[in-house]
Amino acid sequence: MAVFAEGTPCWVDVQLPDIEAGKRFYGELFGWTFDPATGEARIDGKRAAGLVPKRDGRMPTTWTVYLATADAGVLAGRIKAAGGQMVMEPYPVGPYGVVALAADPGGAVFGLRQGGERDDGIQTHMEPGSFCWMEVYTREKDAVDTFYAAVFGYVAQDLAEGDLDYRIWSPPGSRPGDDSSFGGRAVITDAFPAEMPGHVLVYFAVADTDAACAATVEMGGRITNEPFDTPHGRIAVLTDNQGARFAVLAEPADGKRGRAARKADAEEGAEEGDGAKGATGASADAGTDAGTDGSKAGTDGGEEDDRTETAAESVTESAAEQAPGTTREAPAPAEPAKTAEKSAEKPDDMT
Repeated sequence: MAVFAEGTPCWVDVQLPDIEAGKRFYGELFGWTFDPATGEARIDGKRAAGLVPKRDGRMPTTWTVYLATADAGVLAGRIKAAGGQMVMEPYPVGPYGVVALAADPGGAVFGLRQGGERDDGIQTHMEPGSFCWMEVYTREKDAVDTFYAAVFGYVAQDLAEGDLDYRIWSPPGSRPGDDSSFGGRAVITDAFPAEMPGHVLVYFAVADTDAACAATVEMGGRITNEPFDTPHGRIAVLTDNQGARFAVLAEPADGKRGRAARKADAEEGAEEGDGAKGATGASADAGTDAGTDGSKAGTDGGEEDDRTETAAESVTESAAEQAPGTTREAPAPAEPAKTAEKSAEKPDDMT
């Protein structure tokens, strides 16, 4: 069974109104195959993500990242004590453990996942088609920074250039900014639409960003933020053909050097504005939808007890019952802060 450090991404899933359409879209885009028993997406037989049915039309169509925990109940208490809220209290999913949904003080929604007898976490990372990074976008910088430090003990490194403010996170006990970094925090500034809520953006690695954009459009999706280059690779923000937003990243040709080396480049390239992978715009819409649907989570939580046929379904329900005033969207691999700048340049794409 894989072991994930407390607070690090261990699973991602997307709520979709049409699962079969989602399998066709992501199967073509990322080369995913799907386990017939659980519906989990796989790359070369390894678990990569989940596609879960959106059982309530009021729920947002969105990607969610789940953070690992040894005890979801204890973590839920820490979240509330630190100024966050539980969108869906911890809910057992049989041998797959316990899941929950929470929101930070800025309204960004993320999942919690406590492992069970069976390891159902991500088995592939940073390879084409797999999850590679998460970003939290917020207007409540101080409260959010304090929240993640208090709840998860993240080791932070701040990368700032002009008006761009970006923080990289690594697990407790690691060196700030080393190759253990898994995500970051970006600030939503006045350059963004006033209605954009706090949200999480999920990134997937691809071999070719431009090819991923072309495939997305061909299959009925759209490009929210056009491809652009950073020292860490070429990034774009996309929306699938059902409305879920996510970002893609193709590492540079010298990406094999490893993330630590790329981080050194990042600090030198910070002057160029590269950083928070420009996905903020893309998640804006999903975040807005999530906020609208938010108040339902609490009322539906009690219905979860009847639903646990498979791990995929259980998590689906978890996410589907969630939404109180929160937002969720897709991520990318550790970088400083520049995507925000790119997104801000395209307000028309953030409806």
